Amino acid sequence: MDKTYLTIALPKGRIAEQAMQYMEKLGIYDVVKSSSRKLIFTDDVIKVRYMFVKAVDVVTYVDEGVADLGVVGRDNILEEGAEIYELLDLGFGKCKFSIAGFEGTDLYSKDKILRVATKYPNVARKFFDSRNQPIDIIKLSGSVELGPLVGLSDVIVDIVETGGTLKANGLMVLEDITDVSAKLIANPAAYRYKRKRIKEITAMLQERVEKSYD
Repeated sequence: MDKTYLTIALPKGRIAEQAMQYMEKLGIYDVVKSSSRKLIFTDDVIKVRYMFVKAVDVVTYVDEGVADLGVVGRDNILEEGAEIYELLDLGFGKCKFSIAGFEGTDLYSKDKILRVATKYPNVARKFFDSRNQPIDIIKLSGSVELGPLVGLSDVIVDIVETGGTLKANGLMVLEDITDVSAKLIANPAAYRYKRKRIKEITAMLQERVEKSYD
């Protein structure tokens, strides 16, 4: 790819629609056609390239230097643990990393290995290690809420927005781990060599964030 262009990786998943609306309001997103199945759109006027990738892959594209910038949920940043820069909290996609299960479930016992179903094994292990609680990770890709329901796990670790799915299945949040929201991230090398352009876009996004709270 032409290195004179600034490449931005945008998610196709959970926060995609909000990210698109956010960028459109800045007027730097006019080349993208929402009805198209293309994965890469290029604005040759301002020399910006937009890549649409799965949300879980945004951090990888930025970390590997394929994309200079990315918009991604903090859940993926924490899970990947990559050496990227977090430039800005974009103020949308807000939810929490939480531990959930049946009411009364004991989370901490030195005499018990807690079975944890999750899409985020690194986040779960790091948290419970900090509490000196031994766990057995059960990696799932689908509806982790099924874990406790079918006896596969004692609890789950997942992102929770409203808690509606938990409640509908007789589960509840037992403990919150940390807040999650959409972030603007950067590749360290790109930030060093394209700092002026990256700061310009970050400033535009920062202004949009501030206006959203007015």
